[in-house]
This record gives sequence, C-alpha cells and structure tokens, in this order.
Amino acid sequence: MKNHLLIAAVVFFPLICHGQNLSDADREAMLKKIKTIQDQAESAVDKKYRTAMSALSSAMNNENAAFELYLKCEELMNFEKKNKKAVDFRDWKKNNDEKFSDASFRLALKYQIRWTALSLQASSKNADREKLAIEASKILDAIVDDAEKLAPYQSVLNQSVLSTVFAQAYNISGIEIINWPLAPGQFETIYNDLLLPPLRRSDRITSLTTTWQKRINQEGELVQKWKSEGKAKSGDRSLEYEKFITETLPQLRWEADVDIFKTGDQQGASSRMVKHIEENISHKSAAKWIETLTTLIDGDSK
Repeated sequence: MKNHLLIAAVVFFPLICHGQNLSDADREAMLKKIKTIQDQAESAVDKKYRTAMSALSSAMNNENAAFELYLKCEELMNFEKKNKKAVDFRDWKKNNDEKFSDASFRLALKYQIRWTALSLQASSKNADREKLAIEASKILDAIVDDAEKLAPYQSVLNQSVLSTVFAQAYNISGIEIINWPLAPGQFETIYNDLLLPPLRRSDRITSLTTTWQKRINQEGELVQKWKSEGKAKSGDRSLEYEKFITETLPQLRWEADVDIFKTGDQQGASSRMVKHIEENISHKSAAKWIETLTTLIDGDSK
C-alpha cells in the first residue's frame, strides 16, 4: 500500500512542479471557448423562456385556455412524470369537478398566468420596469374589478408564481428576479416595490398622489369584498373592515403624505398632515406621527 502511495505521489508531484502559465495564444483560445459556452448557455435559457412565454401568452387572456393549460401542466408534472396511470388523472379531475367547473377558479388561474408572464419579462436583464409597472397596474385593476368572484380563490392569487405547476412544467421555478413581487395578490408589495418608486420625482407628484389614492381605495375595496364575512352586499361592516377604517386607512393616508412631502410638495403635504393628526388624535400612531412631522419640518429648516 505504501509503495502505491509513493508511486502516486511521484506521478503527481512533477505535475505540480512543472506547471506552466498560459501563453497569449492559450489565453485567447480559452476565452473564446468560455464565450462559446456562455453563448450556448444563454441560448438554452432564452429558448426555455421563449417556450414558456409562448404557452403562457396563449392562455393569459382567456379563462378556459388558462384552465386547459393548468390541466396540461398538472397531468405532466403530477401524473406522467410520476408514472401514474391515465385513470388516475381522470379520477383526480372527477374528484375536483366542482372546483374545476367554477368560472371563478379559472379566472384566478388566468391572473396567475398573466403575472407569471409578467414576471418572466421582469427577469430579463434589459427589462423596462416602468413599462412592466403599467401592465402590473392593469392586472391589479382587473383583480379589484373581479374581487367578489375571486374571493374564494385568494390563495391562487397569493401563491408565488415560481412555485406553481406552470413554473414547474416549463422549468422556470429557479429564475431570479430582484425586487419583484411574485404573486398578483401582493398588493402592498406591488405598490411599494413597483408602482410608487418611479413616481418619487418632483415632476411626478400629481401621479404619485393619484397612485397613493388608488392604492388606498383598492386596499379598502379588497378588505370589504374579501374579508366581509358575507356582509359586503348587505352594507354592514365586518370587523375586518371596521379595523381597516379606524386603523389602517389613517395610517395609509399618513404614509401617503409623508411620501409626498419627501418628494417635493412640502407645503401641501404638511398642511394635510397637521389636519390629519387633529382628526385622528386618538389613533395609536398619533404620537409617532407628531414626532415624524416635527422631524421633517425641522430637518427642512436646517
């Protein structure tokens, strides 16, 4: 055994002792080879994304097409790849017939697919976030319009699009998207990370104000329709909606004016903030608001 180890060491040792630096020709050839491998890898990724985008695009504007793509992906990932029989797939569909026949479930799938497609676009190095934000806003508007129908399937809208059966089937679960909300139901994150930041410029204060008001209205509408405990149509307020009116709404209005103040409309925002504190002096955050406003005004005067 010792002889074998000695022979191995003798064979290996010269390789270490006689290592050579890359020549200019070697370096050029190596870099060219690396570039070829990189191009091949990027081409493979582009092809994968194009395939996924093609499938998603064909289903993102129609509920029935969305449902058919859902079934196709479910059959592939959870039956064919697991070597299950065709009868198992048929039984699964039969057992879920009530949900699958529900137009609202198909509607939720459509929005999930739309957000998946948008997320794929956002993963591009050259993605135009402002253009994507416009499309994201359209999706949120549509979800709010369909809120009552979508109420039973909020879980679909809140699921990360990278964990869905669509992402699994088209092998896009591992894509990386920096600072991007991964579910269409994440209204707060979508506004904070995507819709509001581009508007924080002195020449866009009007748009910033309008977008904040829209966010506040939409969040209130969703609380009313999604957490109403069946009281929305009767006109009665649920406990969740009461909490929104008394606690969340004042806080959102405050955050909006702080944002507007910092962006440039100090006079208008500070006047509203003083009035806001007076009208909501019993709010649990009133003391903090006073401190924040004092800091903002003092800081501006220095």
